[in-house]
Amino acid sequence: MTSPQNSAPRTFLGVQLSNAILPSNLIGFYGACFAGILLSTFMPQMQPYVLSEFLQIPEKEQGVVSGNIAFWGEIAIIIAAGFWGTMSDKVGRRHVMAVSFVIMAVGVAGFPFAQSYPQLIFFRIIFGVGVAAFSCMTITIMADYVNDRSRGKATGFLGLANGFGAMTTVFLILRLPAIFQGQGLDPHAAGMLTYFIIAGVSLLFAVWMWLSLKKHDVANQKTESDSFLEITKKGFRAAKDQGVALSYAAAFVSRGNLAIVGTFFTLWLANYGTSELGLSRADALARGGLIVGIAQGVTLIGAPLFGILSDRLARVDALIVSLLVSFIGYGGTFFIDDPFSTKMIICAIFIGLGEVGVIITSAVLIAQQTPAKIRGAVIGFFNLSGAVGILVAAKFGGYLFDNWRESGPFVLFGLLALAVTIWAVIIRKKVIPVA
Repeated sequence: MTSPQNSAPRTFLGVQLSNAILPSNLIGFYGACFAGILLSTFMPQMQPYVLSEFLQIPEKEQGVVSGNIAFWGEIAIIIAAGFWGTMSDKVGRRHVMAVSFVIMAVGVAGFPFAQSYPQLIFFRIIFGVGVAAFSCMTITIMADYVNDRSRGKATGFLGLANGFGAMTTVFLILRLPAIFQGQGLDPHAAGMLTYFIIAGVSLLFAVWMWLSLKKHDVANQKTESDSFLEITKKGFRAAKDQGVALSYAAAFVSRGNLAIVGTFFTLWLANYGTSELGLSRADALARGGLIVGIAQGVTLIGAPLFGILSDRLARVDALIVSLLVSFIGYGGTFFIDDPFSTKMIICAIFIGLGEVGVIITSAVLIAQQTPAKIRGAVIGFFNLSGAVGILVAAKFGGYLFDNWRESGPFVLFGLLALAVTIWAVIIRKKVIPVA
C-alpha cells in the first residue's frame, strides 16, 4: 500500500495542498481572508458615522482626526506584527488566527463607546493589534497550506475572498444604519447595533477559525528572523539594485493608495451627502458605499488582469502601466467637485484598477529582484516602505483633506505615482532580473 508520504498531493479547486492539509482547512483560511478584509474595511469606512453622530466632530476637522486615527492604528500593526509571528511558532497558527478575530471584535465593540477622540484612538489601536495578527497569519498560513507550484492560483483565490469581503462591507454593512433608522431606531442606536452585529460576526469567525484551521500546526523548528534594525540595514543595502529601490517606492505608493481609499473616500462622500445633498449621515454613508463599491469591485477584475500583464511584459513595464492607471484615477479627482457624479465613477474605476495593479506588479518586481539569501530582509523592508506610505497618507492626507480640498489626499498620491512612473521609465533598461 502506498504511504501518505508517497501519494500524490491533495488538490482542491485546482490548488495543490501541502502534506496533511485538508480542503476544509483551506476553506477555513479563505473564510478568514473574507472576514478579515470585511472588518478591516468596515472600521475606517464606518468611522465618519461615529465622528458625526456620536462625537459631533465638525466636518471641517474630520480629515485630520481620521488621518490621526489611521496613523496610530498603523503604528500598532507595525509594532505588533513581529510579536504575532513569533507567537504563531510557539502556540500555532490556528490559535493566533482565532485570537486575532477576538481582538478585532473587542476593538469593534468598544469603538462606539468612545466618548472622546483619544478613546477612539485607543480602540483603533486594539483593533490594529488584531489586524496585525490576522495579516501575519495570512502570509504564514498561505505558505504552510499550499504547494509552491500552486501559490499563484491560491493567491488569486485569496484576492477574490478579499474582494468579496470589501464589497460586502460597502454594499451591505454600510447600509445597516439607514436600514435600522428606517425601522424606527435613532441614529445613535442604529450605529450601536451595527457595531454590535459586526463584533458578533468577528467572534463567530474566531470560532470558525478554531474549528476549521489545521490543529497541531506549531512550527517544527524555530523560525530564524532578523531584528528590525538588521532588516533595515540589509534592505537599505539591497536598494543599490535599481529594481529593488523602485519596488520600495512602488510599495510606498501602493500601500498609501489603500490607506487613502479606506480613510478618506467614504469620508468625502459622506460629508458631501450631508452638507450639499441634505442626506442623513446614514443615507449618505449608504449612497457613498455604492461609489466605493465600484472601486472595490473592479479589483476583482484587475487582480488577474495585472497578474497576466506581469507575466506577459517586463516587470518594470507592467509596473509602469499600473502606476499610470493609478495616476489617472487618483490625480483625476482634482477636477471633481461632486463626488457622486459620473466623473467620480470613472475615477473610481481607475482608482480600483490602480490600487490592485500597483500592489501586484510591485510584489512581482521585488520577488524578481531579490537574491534568495537576503529575501526575508528585503521583503521586510519592502513591507516597511508600504507602512511608511500608510503613515504619510494618514498624516498629510488628513491635513490636505481639511485645509485644502477633499480630493487633496488623492491628488497627493496621484502625483507620487506619476513621479515613480517617471523614475521607472528612466531606469527601465537598467533593471536586470536576478537569476
